[in-house]
Amino acid sequence: MSFFLGALIGLFGMWLLYTGKRRHIKIIEEEKQLLQQEKQIVVEFMHNMVEAVAEGSDRAAMFQRIIHAAILSTGAMSACIFEKRDDDTLKGIAVEGLFPPQRKLPEGLSSKLATRTHFLENILKSESFKMGEGLIGQVAKSKRAQLIADAANDPRVIQHNDPALKVRSIIIAPVLFQDELIAVLAVANPADELAFTNTDFSLVESLAEQVGLAVHNSDAMQLQIEKNKLDLDIELASNIQGLLLPSKFPASDKIEFAAHYTAAQKIGGDLYDVFAIDDNRIGLAIADVSGKGISASILMAICQTNLRHISRQLDSPSAVLSAINAQMQSSMRRDMFITIVYAIIDQTKQEITFARAGHELPFFYHCASDGTGSVETIRSEGMALGMVPPEIFDLTIQDKTVPFSKDDALLLYTDGVTESVNAGGEEYSGERLLETLKTHGNSSAQSLLNHVMDSVHRFSGDEGQLDDLTLIAIKHS
Repeated sequence: MSFFLGALIGLFGMWLLYTGKRRHIKIIEEEKQLLQQEKQIVVEFMHNMVEAVAEGSDRAAMFQRIIHAAILSTGAMSACIFEKRDDDTLKGIAVEGLFPPQRKLPEGLSSKLATRTHFLENILKSESFKMGEGLIGQVAKSKRAQLIADAANDPRVIQHNDPALKVRSIIIAPVLFQDELIAVLAVANPADELAFTNTDFSLVESLAEQVGLAVHNSDAMQLQIEKNKLDLDIELASNIQGLLLPSKFPASDKIEFAAHYTAAQKIGGDLYDVFAIDDNRIGLAIADVSGKGISASILMAICQTNLRHISRQLDSPSAVLSAINAQMQSSMRRDMFITIVYAIIDQTKQEITFARAGHELPFFYHCASDGTGSVETIRSEGMALGMVPPEIFDLTIQDKTVPFSKDDALLLYTDGVTESVNAGGEEYSGERLLETLKTHGNSSAQSLLNHVMDSVHRFSGDEGQLDDLTLIAIKHS
């Protein structure tokens, strides 16, 4: 008897063990199925995020796509996203469904659903929360998601008199990227009228993580698009600036010209110009705008236009620069100015007349009758264009005329030449430039220019170019 009883107990125990294992296997299978469902939801959500990012619309439209995808994924009745602003406040940027406002509503809300939905949307998009304020602010501050399964009995949840706005269950999750808060995602009231579960909570956290990645990618993509647009604008401006530089020099039996221009950036602030004023006279200029970039290139283009126009009306270089200063002074920013040398070569008189507005001193190579050469700087007074009003500028600017005979040479340059530095931080300097001109002044204009550039490059080595570099060599042959 005891043997049969023991056997029966043993069989019963084996049955319980088998049943327990089957129940355990069933639970595991259900959990696996739930995980698979969650994985599928996240994958579909990610697909929606990719579409939202690729759509390339504005940020608010992208967030609207995001919450629509969140509602489809979670089965919630409503959702809202509160975006973190630069002042560390959280503001509603997108809402779908009758998402309950997070502050008490004013009395007298219309009962019409369409009007009410529109009204609530405006309320939510006008709401702003500080860090730590309300449930939205608390989640933002802690960067930790909140599941409130039974919202009706939680004092932290704002409830409204309107039954359609009653909060039964709510999940609020921070949207982060690399621990930086981007927004707060909130979903409310499951469509099946049950409470959100821990599985729902895990799902929303996963979705919020994907939102953070999507928003970051969207921002990065928009930045790249803007950069590409800016690069295109800069490339266009650079091409236009290149068109402003002379492609050929005035024909002359007596005078040779050579020029070199290299911008430190894609758009430079230097300018040179050589143009025929009439059959006998040739105008030449070299200039440097304080600052670089598009604003400097625009200012230089305006300066060149004024130079070419006014130089045909006035014979004196100083009078031309005075007129340009008067024309541009009122329209230039206070932190910008232009240094310039403008000269007129008179081929009949064999002389050059200079006016200098704050620019580097021109170097003049004079060849004596015995073939020896000497170098001097051409000094004349003047202040930079746009720095002072006409009544002061006109008092300082003056002309300087020097003979320009056979085998003489002239070198005009910007400070990018003399301020080129070597590995030790030493500048090339005007002294080195003067010595190079003294050594090679008897060369042709192009040969002289090549010698100067070789000298500068040997000196600076691989240090790179810190400033725009411009040179004009003029040779009386």
